[in-house]
Amino acid sequence: MRTIRFLLAFLILAIPVTVFGQIGVRIAIGPPALPVYEQPICPGDGYLWTPGYWAYDDSISDYYWVPGTWVMAPEEGFLWTPGYWGWGDGGYFFNEGYWGLTVGFYGGINYGFGYYGEGYEGGRWENGHFFYNRSESHVDEANIHNVYNEKVEHARNDNRVSYTGGNGGIVARPNSQQEAAAKERHIPAVTAQTEHAQTARANPELRASANHGKPPITATSKPGEFGEHAAPAKESVEATRSGAGGEAHGDHAVTHPNDLPPIARPAPVNSGNAKADKKYEQKQDKLIATQTQERQKLQQKQDAEHQKKANADTQKLEQQHQQQTQKLTQKHTAQQQSLQARQPQSRTSKPGPQR
Repeated sequence: MRTIRFLLAFLILAIPVTVFGQIGVRIAIGPPALPVYEQPICPGDGYLWTPGYWAYDDSISDYYWVPGTWVMAPEEGFLWTPGYWGWGDGGYFFNEGYWGLTVGFYGGINYGFGYYGEGYEGGRWENGHFFYNRSESHVDEANIHNVYNEKVEHARNDNRVSYTGGNGGIVARPNSQQEAAAKERHIPAVTAQTEHAQTARANPELRASANHGKPPITATSKPGEFGEHAAPAKESVEATRSGAGGEAHGDHAVTHPNDLPPIARPAPVNSGNAKADKKYEQKQDKLIATQTQERQKLQQKQDAEHQKKANADTQKLEQQHQQQTQKLTQKHTAQQQSLQARQPQSRTSKPGPQR
């Protein structure tokens, strides 16, 4: 039943839409959370990092993972602005990434490795050469010498949400600098990138319905190299299949509510009793709204404690926050399971034989 519900979540209406930089589809449900993975070592001087992302194949009504990879810049001085999913007119649509002299708006998404929602901190161009920030970029300094080390200070943005706007999405808008960057001369994804995405699309294991948000290949050293040196996903936070949000697994427990994936909405119920189905959906909406508010309140409380105890024992404080978040997650899981156990039953179903 859980597998069926997961698959039904992607059997959704995909309405053709034309948006800036892309002709594609508008999707009714947002993409899965971004997987956690390690960045492959840079294959050589001049390669720039392009983070992985969820793309959508409307022919099968499913998302698929396009692994992050190192790509040669098309022109000296150019940087990559990642694409991102955004909400608008009742659905999610994808804004294509591009090359330009300035990194533009990419939805405030935390793609990692220097892309923390704004700009890029993984390296910079100087005197016609690209210099790598070793604190953010995985490079072999024995072969690449144009390297510097600069610690990146960025606001807390540890969640793995992969879209902007809509229910549970990142809240971000372009600033004046990013708006100006959008008007500069751009170059779309190069051939190596488009072929890389096509290879990912053709791999059934990279489909969200097959990997449940944990693709077996998350990143590659070069475009299209999906072989033995490709990076697998690391164990991380994943949504409980009952639809109650995230739960901790092993040593990778969730510390803050913002680390949790968005609260998933269970598949619609069709019992044949429209009135009962509608009432049940209203209860689901109310529960999700309440749980979202409780997450936000706990996050605000924890943020305040971080500011108040800036010089305190950080490890001890994080352990307390981890326990608080786990307790809240367990509570929400129990609430969702309790509500789903009371969902309307099909009129065609009959009780089993009495004994």
